[in-house]
Amino acid sequence: MTEKLFTPFTAGEIEADNRLVMAPLTRNRADNDTGEVADMHVDYYRQRAGAGIIITEATQISPEGKGYFQTPGIHTEGQVAAWRKVTDAVHEEGGKIVLQLWHVGRISHTSLQPGGAQPVAPSAIAAGVKTFTTNGFEDTSEPRALELDEMPRLVADFARAAEMAKKAGFDGVEVHGANGYLLDQFLKTGSNHRDDAYGGSVENRARLLFEVLDAVTEVWGGNRVGLRLSPFSPANGINDDKPQETFEYIVKGLNRYNLAYLHLVEGATGGSRALEEGESIRALRKLFDGPYMANNGYDREMAIDAVARGEADLIAVGRPFIANPDLPRRWQMNGPLNEGDSDTYYGGGREGYTDYPALEKTAA
Repeated sequence: MTEKLFTPFTAGEIEADNRLVMAPLTRNRADNDTGEVADMHVDYYRQRAGAGIIITEATQISPEGKGYFQTPGIHTEGQVAAWRKVTDAVHEEGGKIVLQLWHVGRISHTSLQPGGAQPVAPSAIAAGVKTFTTNGFEDTSEPRALELDEMPRLVADFARAAEMAKKAGFDGVEVHGANGYLLDQFLKTGSNHRDDAYGGSVENRARLLFEVLDAVTEVWGGNRVGLRLSPFSPANGINDDKPQETFEYIVKGLNRYNLAYLHLVEGATGGSRALEEGESIRALRKLFDGPYMANNGYDREMAIDAVARGEADLIAVGRPFIANPDLPRRWQMNGPLNEGDSDTYYGGGREGYTDYPALEKTAA
């Protein structure tokens, strides 16, 4: 009997051969000056085309959206052409690939910003965390608060990036509203101290997210747009006074978009799945009418079980895909897994990127 995890699933209009999704994984290997991906990215994503859906590494929507050294963009024609080689390669292997649209907000450094400008954020509150620059790990720079009249420009940047992603041949896009980056900074009270139409009440704090979804679904149609949220994660120095209340309001509001999927980080990003009293992923999941993608620390047994019991439609897995390009096949066969080398996770060349063997080669 084939476990349900390994059976086809249609998320909106994205037809996946299985329900195991390659989660977005920042690997810091793009050209730092142009923001373009390279030939090794083509090979890397092609090798992993057996995922039901690949979600690309987070990709900045504008020069201002950049927060880490050697991360890719989707705002120039050169970047579009470079990404097109990736999407063509994945499609040649029968895979599906969506682009994650990213603006880091305050998780940046002046050295990464155009003209050495301050990073932008909902409020001028430093994150108190580190980012990766040409000098290695450095403290993030103190941001400036976005002006009210800048909001339409910001939404337009997301819309334009969505159009560029379509031009690059992607099967859809995922809006990154998680992990303490710009949209999450607006959603949560710890980073949003505004007293205008974008701050204060949950309706106001969620305004930018919904405006971005309005714009991006206008380009793609909701059924090729996913959204990633991390309701209870403290990633990048972020917190909210009443996260369950905040995200119940947000998730209910998503149903009007007919999204391809909702992608939730269950617990702390890359950390504990434990939640505080009154916090419930299950309650949020029940409020969403569309496909649900679960993420955070899933191993083979957890993933099989969650899909079999109807707790999730799709399971997004990150680190195991780094060392196991053919992870869906390995999991289906319950085969051995390669160990990942954390020293080569970020930056560098092909070593630790495209040289992990598939199962047949391991056996040989």
